[in-house]
Amino acid sequence: MKGLLSKVIVLAEGLYSSAAPVKYGVALAKIFGTEVIAAYSVDTAAIRHLSRSRIFVDEESAEYERSLEETGRRRLAFAEELAKAKGMTVATRLLKGSIAGEVVRLAEEAQADCILLGGWEHNGDFQDILIEASREIANLAPCSVLIVKSGDAERAYNAL
Repeated sequence: MKGLLSKVIVLAEGLYSSAAPVKYGVALAKIFGTEVIAAYSVDTAAIRHLSRSRIFVDEESAEYERSLEETGRRRLAFAEELAKAKGMTVATRLLKGSIAGEVVRLAEEAQADCILLGGWEHNGDFQDILIEASREIANLAPCSVLIVKSGDAERAYNAL
Protein backbone atom coordinates (compact mmCIF):
# COMPACT_ATOMS: atom_id res chain seq x y z
CA MET A 1 0.00 0.00 0.00
CA LYS A 2 1.18 3.49 -0.84
CA GLY A 3 1.98 5.67 2.19
CA LEU A 4 -0.24 8.59 3.14
CA LEU A 5 2.45 11.12 2.32
CA SER A 6 4.57 9.31 -0.23
CA LYS A 7 4.48 12.26 -2.68
CA VAL A 8 3.73 15.93 -2.00
CA ILE A 9 3.60 19.09 -4.07
CA VAL A 10 5.07 22.13 -2.34
CA LEU A 11 3.98 25.55 -3.57
CA ALA A 12 7.07 27.78 -3.46
CA GLU A 13 5.18 31.04 -4.00
CA GLY A 14 4.73 34.11 -1.85
CA LEU A 15 7.03 36.69 -0.40
CA TYR A 16 7.27 35.44 3.16
CA SER A 17 5.55 32.09 3.22
CA SER A 18 7.33 30.17 0.45
CA ALA A 19 10.04 28.75 2.73
CA ALA A 20 7.55 27.24 5.21
CA PRO A 21 6.02 24.58 2.95
CA VAL A 22 9.43 23.77 1.48
CA LYS A 23 10.99 23.27 4.92
CA TYR A 24 8.03 21.16 6.01
CA GLY A 25 8.32 19.09 2.83
CA VAL A 26 12.04 18.55 3.46
CA ALA A 27 11.22 17.35 6.98
CA LEU A 28 8.64 14.91 5.56
CA ALA A 29 11.23 13.67 3.06
CA LYS A 30 13.82 13.12 5.76
CA ILE A 31 11.49 11.47 8.28
CA PHE A 32 9.08 9.52 6.05
CA GLY A 33 10.89 9.24 2.72
CA THR A 34 8.32 11.50 1.06
CA GLU A 35 9.01 12.50 -2.55
CA VAL A 36 8.81 16.30 -2.74
CA ILE A 37 8.08 18.35 -5.86
CA ALA A 38 8.53 22.10 -5.38
CA ALA A 39 6.45 24.14 -7.83
CA TYR A 40 6.30 27.79 -8.82
CA SER A 41 3.70 29.00 -11.29
CA VAL A 42 4.24 32.04 -13.48
CA ASP A 43 0.71 33.44 -13.44
CA THR A 44 0.34 34.04 -17.16
CA ALA A 45 -3.45 34.03 -16.75
CA ALA A 46 -3.22 37.17 -14.61
CA ILE A 47 -0.76 38.75 -17.05
CA ARG A 48 -3.19 38.13 -19.95
CA HIS A 49 -5.99 39.68 -17.92
CA LEU A 50 -3.85 42.77 -17.23
CA SER A 51 -3.06 43.06 -20.95
CA ARG A 52 -6.69 42.71 -22.00
CA SER A 53 -7.64 45.34 -19.43
CA ARG A 54 -5.06 47.66 -20.98
CA ILE A 55 -3.17 47.91 -17.70
CA PHE A 56 -0.12 46.42 -19.43
CA VAL A 57 1.02 46.95 -22.98
CA ASP A 58 2.60 43.95 -24.73
CA GLU A 59 6.16 44.95 -23.85
CA GLU A 60 5.26 45.33 -20.16
CA SER A 61 3.52 41.96 -20.16
CA ALA A 62 6.56 40.23 -21.63
CA GLU A 63 8.88 41.95 -19.16
CA TYR A 64 6.65 41.08 -16.21
CA GLU A 65 6.47 37.45 -17.32
CA ARG A 66 10.29 37.31 -17.60
CA SER A 67 10.54 38.84 -14.14
CA LEU A 68 8.16 36.23 -12.68
CA GLU A 69 10.09 33.43 -14.39
CA GLU A 70 13.32 34.67 -12.83
CA THR A 71 11.63 34.92 -9.43
CA GLY A 72 10.37 31.37 -9.88
CA ARG A 73 13.83 30.08 -10.76
CA ARG A 74 15.24 31.76 -7.64
CA ARG A 75 12.51 30.34 -5.38
CA LEU A 76 13.01 26.85 -6.81
CA ALA A 77 16.79 27.10 -6.44
CA PHE A 78 16.26 28.14 -2.82
CA ALA A 79 14.03 25.07 -2.30
CA GLU A 80 16.84 22.90 -3.65
CA GLU A 81 19.32 24.60 -1.30
CA LEU A 82 17.08 24.04 1.72
CA ALA A 83 16.79 20.34 0.86
CA LYS A 84 20.51 19.96 0.17
CA ALA A 85 21.35 21.51 3.55
CA LYS A 86 19.56 18.56 5.18
CA GLY A 87 20.99 15.93 2.82
CA MET A 88 17.78 15.65 0.78
CA THR A 89 16.66 16.49 -2.74
CA VAL A 90 13.50 18.00 -4.16
CA ALA A 91 12.30 17.93 -7.74
CA THR A 92 11.34 21.33 -9.13
CA ARG A 93 8.78 22.48 -11.68
CA LEU A 94 8.45 25.96 -13.17
CA LEU A 95 4.84 26.12 -14.38
CA LYS A 96 2.99 28.65 -16.55
CA GLY A 97 -0.71 29.40 -16.36
CA SER A 98 -3.08 30.14 -13.52
CA ILE A 99 -1.46 29.32 -10.19
CA ALA A 100 -4.31 27.13 -8.98
CA GLY A 101 -4.93 25.44 -12.32
CA GLU A 102 -1.29 24.52 -12.84
CA VAL A 103 -0.74 23.27 -9.28
CA VAL A 104 -3.90 21.14 -9.40
CA ARG A 105 -2.86 19.76 -12.82
CA LEU A 106 0.61 18.90 -11.47
CA ALA A 107 -0.91 17.18 -8.43
CA GLU A 108 -3.11 15.09 -10.72
CA GLU A 109 -0.28 14.18 -13.09
CA ALA A 110 2.14 13.36 -10.27
CA GLN A 111 -0.56 11.49 -8.31
CA ALA A 112 0.37 13.53 -5.24
CA ASP A 113 -1.03 12.65 -1.84
CA CYS A 114 -0.96 16.21 -0.55
CA ILE A 115 -0.27 19.81 -1.56
CA LEU A 116 1.60 21.94 0.98
CA LEU A 117 0.84 25.66 0.98
CA GLY A 118 2.33 28.49 3.02
CA GLY A 119 0.36 30.44 5.59
CA TRP A 120 -1.91 33.20 4.40
CA GLU A 121 0.01 36.19 5.71
CA HIS A 122 -1.43 39.35 4.21
CA ASN A 123 1.20 41.59 2.66
CA GLY A 124 -0.40 43.44 -0.24
CA ASP A 125 -2.07 42.81 -3.59
CA PHE A 126 0.23 39.96 -4.69
CA GLN A 127 -0.59 38.16 -1.46
CA ASP A 128 -4.30 38.58 -2.27
CA ILE A 129 -3.67 36.70 -5.52
CA LEU A 130 -1.94 33.90 -3.61
CA ILE A 131 -4.73 33.70 -1.03
CA GLU A 132 -7.29 33.34 -3.82
CA ALA A 133 -5.10 30.74 -5.56
CA SER A 134 -4.76 28.81 -2.30
CA ARG A 135 -8.53 28.76 -1.88
CA GLU A 136 -8.96 27.53 -5.44
CA ILE A 137 -6.32 24.84 -4.92
CA ALA A 138 -8.09 23.67 -1.75
CA ASN A 139 -11.40 23.47 -3.62
CA LEU A 140 -10.12 21.81 -6.80
CA ALA A 141 -7.26 19.60 -5.62
CA PRO A 142 -7.52 15.87 -6.18
CA CYS A 143 -5.76 15.31 -2.84
CA SER A 144 -5.51 16.79 0.64
CA VAL A 145 -4.17 20.31 1.08
CA LEU A 146 -2.17 21.33 4.14
CA ILE A 147 -1.57 24.94 5.18
CA VAL A 148 1.88 25.03 6.78
CA LYS A 149 2.49 27.60 9.50
CA SER A 150 5.96 29.14 9.58
CA GLY A 151 6.64 28.20 13.21
CA ASP A 152 5.77 24.54 12.65
CA ALA A 153 7.92 24.41 9.53
CA GLU A 154 10.89 25.98 11.31
CA ARG A 155 10.66 23.55 14.22
CA ALA A 156 10.38 20.51 11.96
CA TYR A 157 13.21 21.63 9.68
CA ASN A 158 15.57 22.66 12.48
CA ALA A 159 15.01 19.36 14.32
CA LEU A 160 16.54 17.41 11.39
